[in-house]
Amino acid sequence: MQVSYNKLESVLERTGMTDVKMEEIMKESLEKLRELKQQKDAVILAHYYVPDEVQDVADYIGDSYYLSEIATKVKEQTIVLCGVAFMGESAKILNPDKKVLLPEPHADCPMAHMASVENIDEIRNKYEDVAVVCYVNSTAELKAHSDVCVTSSNAVKIVRNLPNKNIYFIPDVHIILNDGYCHVHSNISSEDIIKAKKSRPDAKILVHPECKGEVLELADYVGSTSGIIEYATICEAKEFVVATEMGVFHELKKRNPDKSFYVAGNLQICPNMKKITVEKVISAMEKGQPEVILSKDFRRQAYTPLKRMLTMAGQK
Repeated sequence: MQVSYNKLESVLERTGMTDVKMEEIMKESLEKLRELKQQKDAVILAHYYVPDEVQDVADYIGDSYYLSEIATKVKEQTIVLCGVAFMGESAKILNPDKKVLLPEPHADCPMAHMASVENIDEIRNKYEDVAVVCYVNSTAELKAHSDVCVTSSNAVKIVRNLPNKNIYFIPDVHIILNDGYCHVHSNISSEDIIKAKKSRPDAKILVHPECKGEVLELADYVGSTSGIIEYATICEAKEFVVATEMGVFHELKKRNPDKSFYVAGNLQICPNMKKITVEKVISAMEKGQPEVILSKDFRRQAYTPLKRMLTMAGQK
């Protein structure tokens, strides 16, 4: 199945609204956002998995690592984070003096909660030389009890450079040790990949590392969301089966209009990411709410592993 996954197109189909009318609405929204950004000294950051139209109004679009990094570099005093809760927390941890708005506070990542402080304490008591490596897709509480954070794009590099003999990696079982998972990627099966490859024999198989091991073994490329985009852009192939959240198709098609992209399965949607809308972004900026609030002590504890990630990932 080929996917364009454009929510605006689906809205047009459901409502019968004309292209001209939809363009007028989007134009009005863009103008409103321009005014609000100037009034509030605000910048909009969006993850690749949010709806297409939210990506289109964002100032910066990227994966978890990029959003964490760019949040420390923007000059604006208000950061509007279009993503799930842990991303808003990360932005606040790294920018304590800035206002961080989360347009949809109920957009949460289930995997972010799939580890516990009790488990971390147990491992620390059991092993003398252990580094707790926390996937950035985790709560601020888990980050506060970890030694370093990582993302799928820099995990190997950072772990390789740690001096510790033992590594406790949380919360995703598909990377190392813990029993957490991303439901979007875990729902993609090896049977899905085999079927997709059979129907599209010339297509390259691009897989996110949060997928199961048997899926990774069938891939032509395994990498983060941004890695998948970069690979597809420089690869000479014209067809790709993409095993990650479908929001990435928007950026893939923008960069590669002459190439075709196909889903691996039928459940490649994060419902939490799709809760974020342009209307909610505008509302958050108008009201200055919902705002991410963290205690000073808690933020300080969580800052060290996040900052260490940015430092280690930037080292050659």
